[in-house]
Amino acid sequence: MRMSKYYAPTLKEVPNDAEIKSHELLIRGGFIRKTASGVYTYLPLGTKVLKKIENIVREEMENIGSQEILMPIIQPAEIWQESGRWDDYGPEMMKLKDRHNRDFTLGPTHEEMITTIVKNELRSYKQLPVSLFQIANKYRDEIRPRFGVLRAREFIMKDAYSFHDSEKSLDETYNEFYKAYENILERLGVDYLVVEADTGAIGGSNSHEFQVKAKYGESTIYYCDCGYAATDEKAESKVVFELSNEEEKELEKVNTPNVKTIEDVADYLNIEKNKIVKSLLFKGRDGWILALIRGDYELNLSKLRSLMNDQTITLGEPDEIKEIFGVEIGFIGPVGIQNVKIIADESVKGIKNFVVGGMEKDTHYINVNINRDFKINKYADLRMVQKGELCPKCGEALKEIKGIEVGQVFKLGTKYSEKLNAYYTTEDGKQKPFIMGCYGWGVSRTLGAIVEQLHDDYGMIWPRSIAPFEIVIIPVSMKQNELVEKAEEIYNLLKEKYDVLYDDRDASPGFKFKDADLIGIPLKVVLGKKMKDGKVEVKLRYEKNSKEVDITTSYNELLEIIDEKLNEYNPKIYLESIDKE
Repeated sequence: MRMSKYYAPTLKEVPNDAEIKSHELLIRGGFIRKTASGVYTYLPLGTKVLKKIENIVREEMENIGSQEILMPIIQPAEIWQESGRWDDYGPEMMKLKDRHNRDFTLGPTHEEMITTIVKNELRSYKQLPVSLFQIANKYRDEIRPRFGVLRAREFIMKDAYSFHDSEKSLDETYNEFYKAYENILERLGVDYLVVEADTGAIGGSNSHEFQVKAKYGESTIYYCDCGYAATDEKAESKVVFELSNEEEKELEKVNTPNVKTIEDVADYLNIEKNKIVKSLLFKGRDGWILALIRGDYELNLSKLRSLMNDQTITLGEPDEIKEIFGVEIGFIGPVGIQNVKIIADESVKGIKNFVVGGMEKDTHYINVNINRDFKINKYADLRMVQKGELCPKCGEALKEIKGIEVGQVFKLGTKYSEKLNAYYTTEDGKQKPFIMGCYGWGVSRTLGAIVEQLHDDYGMIWPRSIAPFEIVIIPVSMKQNELVEKAEEIYNLLKEKYDVLYDDRDASPGFKFKDADLIGIPLKVVLGKKMKDGKVEVKLRYEKNSKEVDITTSYNELLEIIDEKLNEYNPKIYLESIDKE
């Protein structure tokens, strides 16, 4: 490909709305352009990388026997209503009506669709297991799209689904996808972690996420050298909450004017935050939930949703809470509250004589005690884990790292098959619901995640496997006939074996070098002042010094050096060495 004919509009300026490095570089490098909030056009460079990512993902799916299909993006509301997710999925689901006033959604995922398709086709245990996948656009109406392609409203995803007649069969396929996802990440050449994950709106009994490590990743991961790793939504720790031996004191309501936050209450009453119990009102499918947690901890909404089996649970709106309960949110508490289910974190169980909101403006209760002053419906682990807490498996201190999720696998069980009446006939003639698995990979997210991990001050550093081009040929002047003739010869030679970009623009050498570094092409072949001695310069994207190669008699040495350098090319190791410095 000749750069003079290639549509790759690079930019010098940093885009105003770029929040993280990958967003900035993909725009500056001419890979993407913003169409609307969370919606992007992929230009030729971006499309080329996407296709290479897709091909790696597709190859690994086919290697484990998964078969490719293509399902419609627009899905009828009926199948989502049948599964119960039409309302449960939440406001992220993009809904629309056709001219006949029928409800549809732009699919955020395809569990309902695939189950509806196969239930009339797969009828016997003899046809199982079956695994099907697609690579297609998905849609989620993110409340605040951000980080470029990492959290977009329209995105490209590989989603696969498997159908089984036993848990053992599901386990085998789950492990195959797990290994295939590791293979994908190895081929992409990035540093990653596999972590235990919350199943969220997808549901199911078990899930793992595949996270690309990144300094400014949107996921927080807690891990241990023993092998334990989990997202902050799922993470647990080994914590022992001591039972207080205090004698119960008399309940008392005290004035706390304009004191609403935990910090304010602690300062005003001159107590530690661990003597305060936070009261958070949530609204769910079945009504109001008051969640209690010790004042020095943060509540984990994902754990609460999982416990209550209700993905619609959200924090109550202040105005609605004031209208229904007659009090501002800063003074909500469990003493005297009516018509709520009270769920408490384990950290609350052993405290005595603690402080809660007084259910009246500018007041708090002190010397509150469980059972005497109010009852708790259920205790559970509702805490966000903190760095340094003890690993639940080995007891060592947990470490914290940031990551970007690119893949997730789920054991769905019979959640969808039962609700959608998808049954098969067993060997003894009985009807049973399919046991299912679900396996997602964010293709367009992978684009951003790799840039977020593999870049330096000059631009992107693509792994060779998905680089838009492997080699760029740069003559320093298009006005010197000898340079141009040799550049043409080398281009025609190399393009037979490699993916090559020939920068034939009539531009300054510095401009061309900066563009090559910004775009992130693994190797440069430069025809410059050394050509007077019959030599070209060969240099990897991140190398400081070039290798001079004589081409006066043949190109054999050049081909050998290019092969040698591309085989040693490893952005991950290079960037790790920089971090150590």
